[in-house]
Amino acid sequence: MALLLVACGVESDRFQLSGRFLNMNQGEFYVYSPDGDIDGIDTIKVVGGRFTFERPCERPVMLMLVFPNFSEQPIFAEPGKSVEIKADASHMKEMEVKGTKANEQMTTFRKQTASASPPEVVKMAETFINEHPESPVGLYLLRKFFVQGLSPDYAKAATLAEKMMSKQPKNGPLIILQRQMEQMKNSMVGVKAPRFSGPRFGGGSVTEADLGDQIAVVSTWASWSYESQEMQRQLRRIARASGGRIRLVSICLDADRKACERIVERDTLGAYPIIFDGQLFECQAMKQVGLSTVPDNVIYHHGKVVASGLNLGALKQKLEEL
Repeated sequence: MALLLVACGVESDRFQLSGRFLNMNQGEFYVYSPDGDIDGIDTIKVVGGRFTFERPCERPVMLMLVFPNFSEQPIFAEPGKSVEIKADASHMKEMEVKGTKANEQMTTFRKQTASASPPEVVKMAETFINEHPESPVGLYLLRKFFVQGLSPDYAKAATLAEKMMSKQPKNGPLIILQRQMEQMKNSMVGVKAPRFSGPRFGGGSVTEADLGDQIAVVSTWASWSYESQEMQRQLRRIARASGGRIRLVSICLDADRKACERIVERDTLGAYPIIFDGQLFECQAMKQVGLSTVPDNVIYHHGKVVASGLNLGALKQKLEEL
């Protein structure tokens, strides 16, 4: 079947990915699209060390392959194109991806950075974007090293994104990322607490005045996110133990007021200001503060951001330090 597909070529509105793995006779891995071009996750099965995956493709998109060891590999799909992977399952870092310029650029970058230190890799990513602002690989590197990394650099990301936009003005995911970064700049360390306002659950409004001038945390939660609810419980415990030195403001991102009300009553969240407007991720106060997901958080000390986007362990440690 694989040979027949290759012989017949790929239709102009489809994309084909095929591959050959040494030391993997049978198995499976997964493919998804970080930009939502695939609904959910698809499974790719390896039989006899080979696989073939084909899907509709009307415009260039980025797919992510997830291997059994949970490592990920970006694949840049284009209409009417075929891409081939050759790899040894015991040495995945040496994987070869050929078939389009973008995939070959990604392969070259991965090999060049294989033995580099993390700071060197970030510098090489910046160099790649500056030298190839037209490449879709740049968007992947921008997200990975400047937006979603352990130490995001939104200022540098904004500069690099602007350069890419000059060559890719119609790149939808890049446009969306630019807007998100514009929103997230308010949660950058060192930035002064922004002015914000939102309807308070139970009546009235919540503003930046509710943060006080000592230690404050603004966080997001939703009834459908257990992780965010646990974060709220831990934050309440820490705030109570602080003797009033820590103030809390939370933003509920539910659309259903009753769903929000059930959690408030069950976990007695009403002791602290809650913003609820039923607008989900379009909540204006969330955008003003610079938060973008669930759970998410930003910590202020003396009116300035000292940390943001922390997981529960790091959040508790930071508050203890303060």
